Amino acid sequence: MKVTVDISDKDLIDVIRFSGEKKKGPAISKFIANELMLMRRREISNEVLSGKIRIDFSRGDRRSQNDRMTAWEK
Repeated sequence: MKVTVDISDKDLIDVIRFSGEKKKGPAISKFIANELMLMRRREISNEVLSGKIRIDFSRGDRRSQNDRMTAWEK
């Protein structure tokens, strides 16, 4: 979808610099995609911290303990 937006020259230079792209269109697309990803991660993190979402890591803990055991302990 094409959208027309007004961006100041200073902001556009920063968007191009932070995105790593050379052209304006791809730079804006990449910058928006990265920002949305960060916002989604922040949203999920806040839900985990507030207790809305619970994640059980018990299975992974056992695996890491087994990985740390030496051959003699097994």
